[in-house]
Amino acid sequence: MKFDRRFARRASIWVVFAVAVFFGNLQLQSYLGRKALQETGLEIHGLEDGLALAAAQDKAVLANMSAIWCSSCRTFDSKVLADSSVRAEIERDYVFVRVEYGSDEGESFRERYGVRGFPVTLVLEPDGEMVKQVPTVYEPETFLGEL
Repeated sequence: MKFDRRFARRASIWVVFAVAVFFGNLQLQSYLGRKALQETGLEIHGLEDGLALAAAQDKAVLANMSAIWCSSCRTFDSKVLADSSVRAEIERDYVFVRVEYGSDEGESFRERYGVRGFPVTLVLEPDGEMVKQVPTVYEPETFLGEL
């Protein structure tokens, strides 16, 4: 069998193109995710800081684990968390914690609470004990009813 240089060159170009598209899309989705999270207007804490703050303020923790590049997570952020009535209830009754799925904190969060996917939202006591998992819904009124 003869080595076909033209085929190898074309294949290499397609591989480079596919990798560039993949990483370009990942960057775009991550940018959109950061923007959606910022537009929620919520004060965002890491888990340990959020638990300490919740204890000091005598509030529960609303812990949301998401992936910044995830379109479902972005939809949840923009349709639910950015809603003014949802934001008002979270600010009044909870300390909001955001855990990035792919981080070290995300790994320990998944192990600690048995989380397998994202987005997922948990209500926690200030000592870290899980009260409940809030179903992922995309309507603000339904989400408020589930809290």
